[in-house]
Amino acid sequence: MNRREHTILILVLGSLTAVGPFSIDMYLPGFPAIARDLGTDISHVALTLTSYFIGISTGQLGYGPLLDKYGRKKPVIAGLLLYILAAIGCGLAPSIHWLIGLRFLLALGSCVGIVAARAVVRDLFPIREVPRIFSTLMLVLGVSPIIAPSVGAYVAAAYGWRGIFAVLALIAVLILTAVIRYMPESSPGDRSVSLRPARMASNYFKLFREPMFVTYGLASAAASAGLFSYISDSPFVFMKLYGFSEREFGLIFGLSACGVIGASQLNRFWLRTKTSRGISLTAVIGQCLVAVLLIVAALVGLPAVVVIVLVFCYLAGLGSLSPNTTAVALEPFATNAGTASALLGSMQMAGGAAGSALVSSLHNGTALPMTSLLLAASMVSLSLQLWYRKVRRLTPAQDSR
Repeated sequence: MNRREHTILILVLGSLTAVGPFSIDMYLPGFPAIARDLGTDISHVALTLTSYFIGISTGQLGYGPLLDKYGRKKPVIAGLLLYILAAIGCGLAPSIHWLIGLRFLLALGSCVGIVAARAVVRDLFPIREVPRIFSTLMLVLGVSPIIAPSVGAYVAAAYGWRGIFAVLALIAVLILTAVIRYMPESSPGDRSVSLRPARMASNYFKLFREPMFVTYGLASAAASAGLFSYISDSPFVFMKLYGFSEREFGLIFGLSACGVIGASQLNRFWLRTKTSRGISLTAVIGQCLVAVLLIVAALVGLPAVVVIVLVFCYLAGLGSLSPNTTAVALEPFATNAGTASALLGSMQMAGGAAGSALVSSLHNGTALPMTSLLLAASMVSLSLQLWYRKVRRLTPAQDSR
């Protein structure tokens, strides 16, 4: 693979990875218009987000065996075709109930990109290169939540909320074209892979026999719980408690995303001298320390600028932690990377859903629920990594080389 082919492939895989987040963030500015046009309220419109998360979490489990049985390319094409049809359906939805159901189908179509991109990377690149590639993919993934709401707001203002789904369908058509033309088939597939539910469940349970996958998969899920805790409660913390406007909050949110992006790109250079396990351990220790300071800030009422800086540092830790825990979790799997990638993605989404639910249930009018869950998520991830080192008898020197 020459440099040009390498660059094009990374762009295609990055686009596949970004379809899911773009589909979440881009239509958010259209919520009031959706509620008005479909004769409902914002709380019912929010159910379209819930159905999407259910679809993207459960759908990944189905795509894993499909990717292992039929190769990577055919399921990706099928998933994108489903996405395009669902996006068109969302734009034509006559009622909120139709929109809720079609958003579920939209999620089923989008999640194939998340699973396939990881599997293709695991197929084509040496183990040592995998964390670097994941760091590059995180650049695309990190940019998505920054630009998607702005793009959605512009489209909604110019063409209405239905136009947002037309644009999403057009984006998917372009990605589908790129996949067909530029993405190589990285796995011939294994027709012996069973698609029977009982056998699929058995294959997933077998993955839990691999300590490296369990440890770093759960560590990655814990990191997702922390991230979604922040995403869910940050509007309340910054707009209600600190009095920032919606526009100012958007800038703060974008700055936070820059922390993830910056650290994920620095991670590529750190990997020249450090291992993924070593970097992820250092990152999560840093997250724990920052989370403690965030709790102190919440208790004593430190200025908003201090909280913003600390949140930036915490999410920067995530930018180093996530690509490395993902790479280590997938490291043992060469023949069934699709199934492993699917289960890992589902674990991450489950962790994110748990973090979002917990921060909502613990809401008490202060920033303590969010900051406490950030610390709890980091402590869980740290404990898992330390446990693995102890079981494998890894010394600090071995874990940092």
